[in-house]
Amino acid sequence: MNDPSTPPVATLKPRKALPFFCQHPWVYDSAIQKISGSVSTGDEVIVRANDGQFIARGLINPNSKIRIRLYSWDESTPLDASFWKARIHDALQLRKKLFGDTPTEKTCRLVFSESDRLSGLTVDRFNDWLILQWTSAALESHKTEIVNALQEEVSPRGIWLRTEKGIKTLEGLDIEDGLIQGEEPPRRMTIEENSLRFHVDLIEGQKTGFYFDQRENRRAIHNLAAGAHVLDVCTYTGSFALNAASNPKCESVLAIDSSASALELAQTNAEENGLANKVTFQRSDAFDGMAELVEQGIKFDLVILDPPKLARTRGGLKRAVKAYIRLNSLAIQLLQPGGFLLTCSCSGHVSVTDFFEIIAQSSLEVARPVQILQEFGQAPDHPVISSCPETSYLKAFLCRAIG
Repeated sequence: MNDPSTPPVATLKPRKALPFFCQHPWVYDSAIQKISGSVSTGDEVIVRANDGQFIARGLINPNSKIRIRLYSWDESTPLDASFWKARIHDALQLRKKLFGDTPTEKTCRLVFSESDRLSGLTVDRFNDWLILQWTSAALESHKTEIVNALQEEVSPRGIWLRTEKGIKTLEGLDIEDGLIQGEEPPRRMTIEENSLRFHVDLIEGQKTGFYFDQRENRRAIHNLAAGAHVLDVCTYTGSFALNAASNPKCESVLAIDSSASALELAQTNAEENGLANKVTFQRSDAFDGMAELVEQGIKFDLVILDPPKLARTRGGLKRAVKAYIRLNSLAIQLLQPGGFLLTCSCSGHVSVTDFFEIIAQSSLEVARPVQILQEFGQAPDHPVISSCPETSYLKAFLCRAIG
């Protein structure tokens, strides 16, 4: 790496500096005019406008389209161990303020990448273990300082690495899941959310093992489930289904998912919470499963539709929109008159406006109007930072079928 006391300078092309003065953290290769000297992945660089004006300090990755990730807009603040420690401390203090001395403080997202001004780092806490993901090879090259800061702040029993799909192609980062520090986490662990207990698989479960971002939305579903026959589509390990079933007045829940291993864990979770008599789990593709229910004429008072990310790239948006319309059209057909639909999209490339239009088009296709009652988003441990709109990714609309 270069001498951190005299970082190389990246000069931007004319009329390319405004987003970075506004503290957007991603500098794409197409915005850069020149870089002084040779650089390696993880080197600190100073970014300047075309007229030489200082913008920010960042880390460079010559192998990524996001060529530089910005972290400090103070020219006098180098990106050293004390800098990373301070950023991690700030992120953890926010969670302590949000959740206080509750079970949620020990089962939440501690660091949410760009939103916590640590672009390329995600950290989830599961009781005494931390699950870490890198989405930046440049930041990963500073892993020693960052892991040491996490160890000092949290004192976990262990830190485990989960790798993001496609990271090698996007970032040139060749890493595998495995133990970073301390003890390996148990294959199955029990966490608490909304007074329910969930077994999670930290080693082979989806993403980091559990979707903390839907915590508040699951709580809202609990209240809506009174007197309801509920359908939960893409249930994964049953978190929405069990939040609904835990309402004493909930009549029944049918939960479907295409993953046999996820459904096995979901069944365990239902038994753990004494709700196995209320919830039926069925292995089925979301499209085929709902189409079959429509054909059978079965109706529900509440449908939850929380599919995986369908638009992974902007180029895939058109195909994803068609899939969302198909899914929501099926879901709307399954509603009783006056029934509720909570429909979600975790695709960052699908805007709130896009999603509204998807619901409207879905309603038109089945000739059944719906009211949109409320809009939900991601939980507060997944904050949205104003300088990076891409951090707002989770959209959820509560709809009601008219007639």
